Amino acid sequence: MFVQTEFKMKSITIIFLLLPLIGFSQITTKQKENALKIAHLIEQYSQAREAQDTVLLKEILTEDIDQLVSSGEWRNGISAAIEGMQRSTQGNPGTRTLKVEKIKYLSEDIALVDCRYIITSPNGAERNMWSSFLLIEKTGKWKISAIRNMNPSGAN
Repeated sequence: MFVQTEFKMKSITIIFLLLPLIGFSQITTKQKENALKIAHLIEQYSQAREAQDTVLLKEILTEDIDQLVSSGEWRNGISAAIEGMQRSTQGNPGTRTLKVEKIKYLSEDIALVDCRYIITSPNGAERNMWSSFLLIEKTGKWKISAIRNMNPSGAN
């Protein structure tokens, strides 16, 4: 009888310890809505890069954006980032595709977004990479604050 009671107590304790974890792992309604806004922002970024639309880039990037590209170049500030993006797009022609794989909310107004980043050259060759975006929300609008591009050395 003592063994059954002890087992029940341990089971109840484990359930109570796991409940907060389960509750905190749930995505909120606001996060679901933000996921759509974030996916749209990443699409806007991709389109702005393709079209070299500096007006749109200035709308969706923060002034203090920093970007680390796969070559190891750091781009600090909106001017350096946009100039580098234009140089890269001209020097590496092709279609850029960003597919959101994961969004991790660090707070209600900060999100880390991981994307598959594929550049398809005019001859059809693909360069498979990853991009991570740090996004911040200010006055109801998400903006890109940091970008990290990675070119995996192993299998894609």
